[in-house]
Amino acid sequence: MAHAMSDDQVAGELKKMTAFIRQEALEKAKEIQIKADEEFAIEKSKLVRQETSSIDSQYEKKFKQAGMSQQITRSTLANKTRIKVLSARQELLDELFDQAREKLADHTKDKGEYQTLCQNLILEGLYALNEDKVAIRARKEDYDIVKKAMEGAKEEYKNSMQGREVQLELDEKNPQSEGCSGGVSVVGGGGRIDINNTLDERLKLLETEALPMVRASLFGKNENRRFQD
Repeated sequence: MAHAMSDDQVAGELKKMTAFIRQEALEKAKEIQIKADEEFAIEKSKLVRQETSSIDSQYEKKFKQAGMSQQITRSTLANKTRIKVLSARQELLDELFDQAREKLADHTKDKGEYQTLCQNLILEGLYALNEDKVAIRARKEDYDIVKKAMEGAKEEYKNSMQGREVQLELDEKNPQSEGCSGGVSVVGGGGRIDINNTLDERLKLLETEALPMVRASLFGKNENRRFQD
C-alpha cells in the first residue's frame, strides 16, 4: 500500500519539476535566440548584397553615362574643328581660283602667244566635232587674232587628218559676251553642238578636274578619303 508523501517530499518534487521546466525553457529560449541570430545574419547579408549590387549598378550606369558624355563632347569638338579646317581650306582654294580668274586677261596681252592659244583651242574643238563645216565664236576685240588662228588651225587640221579639209566661219552675229576673258567656242551640228573653249570655261573645268591634285599639293593626301574626287 503506497504511502502518502510528506510535505518535504512534495516540495522537493516540485522543486525538481520547476528546475526541469526552467532548464527546458532556457534551452528553448537559447535555440530561439540562435535561430533568430542566424536569420538576422542571413537577412543582413542579403540586404548588404542587394545594397552593394544597387550601388555598383548605379555607379556603372553613371560611369557609362559619363563616358558617353565625354565621347559626345570629343566627337562634337572634333566635328567643329574638322568643319573649321575644311572651311578654311575651301576659302583658300576659292581665293586661289579667284586670283587665277583675275589673271585670265593676262593670257591675251601677248598677241603671239594668245593667237597660238586660240589656234590650239580651235583645233581641240575640230577634232572633237569631226565635221566638215564649223563656226567659231569669239570676242569682238579678238576677231583679228582669231581669224589668223583659224587659218593656222585649218592648215594644221588638214595636215594631221591626211589632207581632209574643214571649212571655218567666224560667227560675228553671236560674239562672246563682254564679260568673257578670252578664248573661243567651236560650234558644229548646225549650231546644236557648242564646245565652249573660252578661258573662263576652261578654268571652271580646271577647278573640277585639278581640284584633287591642288588639294593634295596644298594639304597633303587624305588617307581616309576612298575616292579622290
